[in-house]
Amino acid sequence: MQSEAKNYSKLKNDSVRLVQMTDPHLFADPESQLLGVNTAQSFNAVLDTFIASNYQADLLLATGDISQDYSPDSYQQFADYVTKLDLPCHYLPGNHDDPRLMNLHMQGDHMFGHQRIIIGEWQILMLDSTVRGKPGGFMAQDQFELIDGAIKSEPNKHTLLVMHHNPVLVKCKWLDQHCMSNGDVFLEQVGQYPQVKGILWGHVHQAYDSEYQGAHGIVSLMATPSTCIQFKPKSPYFALDGLQPGYRLLELGSDGSIQTQVYRVAGDRFSPDNEASGY
Repeated sequence: MQSEAKNYSKLKNDSVRLVQMTDPHLFADPESQLLGVNTAQSFNAVLDTFIASNYQADLLLATGDISQDYSPDSYQQFADYVTKLDLPCHYLPGNHDDPRLMNLHMQGDHMFGHQRIIIGEWQILMLDSTVRGKPGGFMAQDQFELIDGAIKSEPNKHTLLVMHHNPVLVKCKWLDQHCMSNGDVFLEQVGQYPQVKGILWGHVHQAYDSEYQGAHGIVSLMATPSTCIQFKPKSPYFALDGLQPGYRLLELGSDGSIQTQVYRVAGDRFSPDNEASGY
């Protein structure tokens, strides 16, 4: 990931409009399935659903677990699939990703691995919460330093923090074992910055919307469904949900407000293997 900022121009009072897609779990073979769901087909169904909405987004944020098999082809296919959106795509790694292969093969004029994005009245920080070889996450010191330096360099910008792992527990006992292990410390530290207005992640394969009381006001907490399989909310054991793949739209107001909603593919086309006991 690149530490220099990627800048986009917006009129001063314009909102920043984002689409987040996460956890596609693609394979080198586009016919491969994850727990009964063809992940290439489900990802493309999400892309097509978003296109049909005619939402005029500025950027696509891809928040990790791009690949399921660590293959170069899975990353290149992701880059190829998202060209149909005609949007800049900013990505970060998840625990199923190989960051080196990701950066080598997520290529194209529309693909960006920058950790800092400056657009309108906002700064978006794409953070790396992964721990090599482990499903759970941890926010390392260099990422805290990135946040501090970025905010000090743009103190008048509202800030959205984006990562793969959940910094709060989502009340799925089996899944919460694989959260960001220093999430409490992370929230306490970033909650000290008045610029931080929202925290956005993937990983949990379900929608989640909550709030954190920071030192200077409310911080929005948001997780987004996967573009493939869904985990059943509040389940103590591994369980899949029958809800369809989805994505999240965010409108970041020039006043620091965040309006957001999750959308899903219509119908019941993608049905997981409910006999699965893990993946």
